Amino acid sequence: MRVVVIGAGVVGAAVAAGLTRRGAQVTVLEARTPGSGTTSTSLAWVNANNKTPKEYFDLNHAAVWAHHQLPGDWFFPTGNLEVAVSDEHKELLEARVGRLAGMGYPVERVTAGRALALEPDLVPPPPGAECVFFPMEAHVQPLRLVGGLLGEARDAGAVVACGAEVTAIETSPSGVKVTAAGGRAFGADVVVTCTGRWTQGVAALAGAEVPMLDPAVSGAVTNGFLVTTAPVPARLSRVLHTGGLNLRPDGGGRLVLQSLPLDGRADPAVPVSGDVLDSIMALLPGVLRATDGATVERAVVGRRAMPGDGLTVAGFADAERRVYTVATHSGVTLAPLLLGEVAGELYGEESPLLAPFRPSRFAGGTAGPAPAPARRPGEQ
Repeated sequence: MRVVVIGAGVVGAAVAAGLTRRGAQVTVLEARTPGSGTTSTSLAWVNANNKTPKEYFDLNHAAVWAHHQLPGDWFFPTGNLEVAVSDEHKELLEARVGRLAGMGYPVERVTAGRALALEPDLVPPPPGAECVFFPMEAHVQPLRLVGGLLGEARDAGAVVACGAEVTAIETSPSGVKVTAAGGRAFGADVVVTCTGRWTQGVAALAGAEVPMLDPAVSGAVTNGFLVTTAPVPARLSRVLHTGGLNLRPDGGGRLVLQSLPLDGRADPAVPVSGDVLDSIMALLPGVLRATDGATVERAVVGRRAMPGDGLTVAGFADAERRVYTVATHSGVTLAPLLLGEVAGELYGEESPLLAPFRPSRFAGGTAGPAPAPARRPGEQ
């Protein structure tokens, strides 16, 4: 089978690797450089922690396990520690813990002492704080994950073409023709679109309707700040969630920071303002010791790849089954699962996990209610 995969972010890289494992002849077309879209601005937290409805939770839960089965130096299976101090946060956390435990998701209530044993540089939680540890959760370094997956695909014969922005997709009973900028044409039996927040426009080239939230219009939902510090002498080995600040290690002593309450100010059209950076950095010493005087190395506005109803899209977008579309806000978490599930579907094996997420639900142009902005602890 000849397959063109459009997009070389974490989802496209995973799909390419999965298809080459099946023996497909794969060509990956990337408009920019691999991983340069949403993948490069992700907190990269591997989880099913606050994923609803049940079908979406099941999909992400299976993907967490898939990460543990995909060896690589990009994966850090150190769990996620959440510390709740305010009454509102504690109430939300308690409800989430009860729901997750009832669905068989690994979760442990821990004492403040146990939290400090897990993270010795954590600022000691005040009396009455609630601490919860999610041991199967993890984080990745996303560009290393993309490199590992694309490297596997290339080693198996895949061709990766960068600077290849797709301008046309033409289907016929015998196959599909994909044209890139400059007139380069690629023939295939099937095309898989993995273009993140550009999915709506790319799918439309094939006559398919896949509504995506536009970061320029729906910024309150799709956009968020992500700050990477310069190296600091603080110990942090896992994802850490608090009421005002989320963080994870990023190698070489760097930390990646996220403050959901500030994300309503995120605008991808303008640089991150100094007062936003000051607000985020001022939160850090209250969460992690040995971070006084930390400085910013990188600050970006991440743009989430968000389908119109907030849920993953996976399936054939045309009656002839020539155009398969994948779009998801959970790309980093789902990538190792999509690696096998999407390839299986192209080879005729329908995935029960993906069945609830077909693009056919958008028939008639209806996208359903848009998701609410992620502002509370445990959300993304």
